[in-house]
Amino acid sequence: MVNQLSPVSQRVGEYYVHKRQVPLVNLCRIKTTSDEEISREIYEIEIERPIASCLKSHHLEEKILYIATTLGVPLKIQGPGDGMATKAAAVDSELTLLYAKLRGATFKLAGLVPNPFFGNMASPFRHPQFPIYLVTRLAGYDFADVQALIDRSLAARNRGRFVFDLKTFDSDDGNQWIREAARALPAGRVLLDDSSKVLYHERGVIGYAGWGSNDRNRHERMLGFEWLPGAIATEYVSTDGRTFARPPDSWNIGAWSDKSHYFAGAPQTLTADYIHEGASGCSGHVYEPYLAATPHPQYLFPAYFSGRNLAESYYLSIPGLSWQNIVVGDPLCKIGKPER
Repeated sequence: MVNQLSPVSQRVGEYYVHKRQVPLVNLCRIKTTSDEEISREIYEIEIERPIASCLKSHHLEEKILYIATTLGVPLKIQGPGDGMATKAAAVDSELTLLYAKLRGATFKLAGLVPNPFFGNMASPFRHPQFPIYLVTRLAGYDFADVQALIDRSLAARNRGRFVFDLKTFDSDDGNQWIREAARALPAGRVLLDDSSKVLYHERGVIGYAGWGSNDRNRHERMLGFEWLPGAIATEYVSTDGRTFARPPDSWNIGAWSDKSHYFAGAPQTLTADYIHEGASGCSGHVYEPYLAATPHPQYLFPAYFSGRNLAESYYLSIPGLSWQNIVVGDPLCKIGKPER
């Protein structure tokens, strides 16, 4: 899905269609602002309705399983309310509900909508059993980042290590979910670190989970990993998907109490940095999701390792829709069976 008023969106869409040999009839074109934050009205009139019209006019409602938004398409929807009652949401997460809406369903705006695909590890993703679209975003800081992401996705292979970096304070569910993910993968393919140090400069990484800037021992914006083609990442961070505007090279993460480290309203790590550094997929949050609604690594990584594609692996791990979650990456990226 491309925004015709955004040159970078059009370039990304054209490149992806060419590299993935996507039928041109599947390319939905909309005209909307390239602002990252929009109102609910703009979302409904300029994004959701045109995409619905595109799908219906080409009789694609059932055939399409995945929607890929692009850099230059709005990122987040403003909304009133606080906490779990907010009406704010990520554009991509809101779009997941379009399949059900086309079949007459209605949803409340406040809070999240339970994801019917969450945790269904043994079930193939198909319609109408799972009445949603899986929406990912082809995005980075610029076209070069997205182009590289797509190229890496096409070169993905099942090799390398899954690197899991626990934090050593405030033990809670997040650490337990990472431990469960580690136990579900071959021991020889896992690096699980529960020390106080932060893992930097790891080599041959195919998967990563950690606490990002919520680990008080992490002081560097970049991890310096060697990411293998097809590598995916997730972290428990409230605002890592808040923007795809590129910070100055001098910017670094910091504490909430230190506003000199704020960028785009927060001092936290950024999803786009993982893509820029070489990951092929990464989750993020446009506003506060709360820990329970972040991706659950114990579903994400075993699903991806077993051969699920990127879109299915992430959405198996995300509990709620119409919420703050985004998934960056080629929805069709998969690493296949393990190499011997």
